[in-house]
Amino acid sequence: MKPLKLIAGAVVMLCALAGCSGEPDSAAPAGEPAPSGPVVSAPVGTLVGRMDGDIRIFKGIPYAQPPVGEARWTPPVTKPDWEGTFDASSFGPACIQPDARLAGIYAADIGEMSEDCLSLNVWAPEDADGAPVLVWIHGGALITGASKEPMYDGKRLAEEGIILVSINYRLGIFGYLAHPELSAESPLGVSGNYGLLDQVEALKWLERNIEAFGGDPENVTIAGESAGALSVMYLMASPLADDLFDKAIAQSAYMITTPELKDLSHGQPSAEQIGMLLAAAIQKPTVAALREMDAQELSAASRQANFAAFANIDGHALERQLVEVFDLGEQAQVPILTGFNSGEIRSLTMLAPTMPEDRGAYEATIRAQYGELADAFLQLYPAELGQDAIYATTRDALYGWTSERMVRQQTEAGHPSYLYIFDHGYPAAEALGLHAFHGSELPYMFGNPRKVGPNWPAIPNTRTEEAISDAMVGYWASFASTGTPKAEDAPDWPAYGNERGYMAFLDDGPQAGTHLMPGMFELHERAVCRRRVQGSQPWNWNAGLWSPPLISGEESGCP
Repeated sequence: MKPLKLIAGAVVMLCALAGCSGEPDSAAPAGEPAPSGPVVSAPVGTLVGRMDGDIRIFKGIPYAQPPVGEARWTPPVTKPDWEGTFDASSFGPACIQPDARLAGIYAADIGEMSEDCLSLNVWAPEDADGAPVLVWIHGGALITGASKEPMYDGKRLAEEGIILVSINYRLGIFGYLAHPELSAESPLGVSGNYGLLDQVEALKWLERNIEAFGGDPENVTIAGESAGALSVMYLMASPLADDLFDKAIAQSAYMITTPELKDLSHGQPSAEQIGMLLAAAIQKPTVAALREMDAQELSAASRQANFAAFANIDGHALERQLVEVFDLGEQAQVPILTGFNSGEIRSLTMLAPTMPEDRGAYEATIRAQYGELADAFLQLYPAELGQDAIYATTRDALYGWTSERMVRQQTEAGHPSYLYIFDHGYPAAEALGLHAFHGSELPYMFGNPRKVGPNWPAIPNTRTEEAISDAMVGYWASFASTGTPKAEDAPDWPAYGNERGYMAFLDDGPQAGTHLMPGMFELHERAVCRRRVQGSQPWNWNAGLWSPPLISGEESGCP
């Protein structure tokens, strides 16, 4: 079978950024000895977890019925309340995904996988009472990852007085396959978006149950990195998530073009067409045949066919393009903390072209593709920077523009919001040319620099690294608590506001500033405006040398 390149494209095709193992979820039979760990009596039922110092930990809690058998590719169904005591001492299995490719820096052994994977985990202070809640959505291109990744251990954040919740959600073909037959099965006439619907279901579970753990259901912050941050934007845009959260954190988010469910849009085929192409590529043209396939074999086949997982605009879970939702002010009206890393593309080089040896050819191509915007482009990304100019172009077109766009629009809507850039490196990363690479902020903001994967550049065990981590933990926990990021022994973080404030996380610690990368946002906003008007181009990573020719401002009506 030849791989089929599906035009949706993989934005962040990482190896697994998360892992999961452990025994399946189970409720202890009646008559068992009294549990020795912490016990919570929630509306859904009684749970017993375990203690780690002063933190109560409950793992593998099912929030929805198993989406298996005929329920494969159906919306999540609320888990009935249980009798007896649920043993929440072990993580649930990871959602089905392609086997990890263990060569890259993001590699991890995620252990057991299953379609019965819709579970969440809770880290709560022992004395929590009305505590703020931070809900973590893992990354991994919506194809890989799990909530059990050691880097995502919530103990350090919980020690700041918040409750950390991490969730699993359906991935890849199981979470995002759209197909005409699936749409025909749906009372709403829609398909795909199952992973997004899982996230909504998890938030509904928390709204009902988190108070029993000492959490405040009226003070919930959703947070994620990479595909997790894309999920945060989907939730901010989805009418199904209205009033389910109060703040948002988006780390390395990318506000890319979203496929329409049924129609060609911005040069991309419909999600249903992509689903039919995928089914044909794996020689299972009907939904019935796809449901009969072994889950792991189906996942592997979808990867071989280059299936890229994205939500789709179905008029139900998502009503329009993310850029349009934010332009119209239809997104969740909440404060946001968002930002990106200076070296994002250094570990995602597949997303960027190579600088030609003839630097004159570079400039000529940019002038041909960008027209009246070429001078501004070449001022930001001059040929003299070599490959660094290419990496910076793709970084800014994906992550920098998205971060500043979100914080600008939330600020304009009256919500104090916060921008950052993570620009910290350390010897093991620098030796690999990975200064501030994609995801490198994660072990710092979780307070887990010793819990990285086997191929992750080792973080030195020094006071300098600890201080950066302590500051990030403090800022993130404070934002989740009050909407204002503050940290002990660290500078005040200015709101974006009129001065375009931001926080830079540098080698010697956090440093506040204003006007990050002047001209960057304006250039990419103008380019995206032209693509939107032209109607036949997506706005993904097709920037710089890979950009199609842009129409002029006069033709488009764009600035």
